[in-house]
Amino acid sequence: MASPEFDDARPVPDDRPASVTFVLAGGCFWCLDAVYRITRGVTSVVSGYTGGATDRPTYYEVCSGHTGHAEAVAVTFDPSVVPADVILDLFFTGHDPTTLNRQGYDVGTQYRSAMFWADDDQRELFAAAIERTQPLWDRPIVTTLEPLGTFWEAEPEHQDFYAAQPWNGYCQVIINPKLAKVRQRYSAWLTA
Repeated sequence: MASPEFDDARPVPDDRPASVTFVLAGGCFWCLDAVYRITRGVTSVVSGYTGGATDRPTYYEVCSGHTGHAEAVAVTFDPSVVPADVILDLFFTGHDPTTLNRQGYDVGTQYRSAMFWADDDQRELFAAAIERTQPLWDRPIVTTLEPLGTFWEAEPEHQDFYAAQPWNGYCQVIINPKLAKVRQRYSAWLTA
């Protein structure tokens, strides 16, 4: 028998969003794509281009360095499964945020370290993540905070590149060590 004081009980609304999307750039998008595809709670990873002036840029146009775009990933995740801070910690582990416009041998503004904020809350969250992470690095973090403009999805061959071409030289030499580092530090948050 129901208790009278609970007859009109309604569920308390959960004000957390069902999903959140961050757009992050940290060198070649194949690397961050590979990291986030093995992260628990991530529901979508899309490689693409943002931060530039050219409409519908191609990979080759972006690689030329003349479009202003960065190679980036749009990472959508369920914050009830993986906290935003973990998504951002993976970002700072999956690339070197202290090198300006380069990641290893990939050089140019298209490889810059950047966080593209969709609203003031994201901007503040991203700024706090940089501040929280800075003590872990010997050099200053140069990651930029940029307003999110249009995110252009990259061509199909750039989506889930690591899974499609695990024996590719770039995957072996560049992505594998990054994945090993992420697995060592964040194994509890990974699916593989």
